[in-house]
Amino acid sequence: MEKEALLKVVETAAAECGCTLVELKFDDDENVFEVTIDRADTPVGLADCEHVHRAVLAAFDRDVEDYALTVTSLGISGAEADEMLKTID
Repeated sequence: MEKEALLKVVETAAAECGCTLVELKFDDDENVFEVTIDRADTPVGLADCEHVHRAVLAAFDRDVEDYALTVTSLGISGAEADEMLKTID
């Protein structure tokens, strides 16, 4: 996966829900990507993280790219976000 393409998708999706990209950890060797978003006026919600996550899923085929993705906010850890996402259908 190209970093610039991922960055563009993440920044666009974050902006769509009123957030900004804080950090993108890009480990192309392992195909593991961690995205951290934030919002100045109100806390980032699960729906915001989910929106960014789904935008990346829509843009990059996991079967072709074979990657792992975590989207978090500054308020919760990646592990906490993963547990919350398991409860969403």
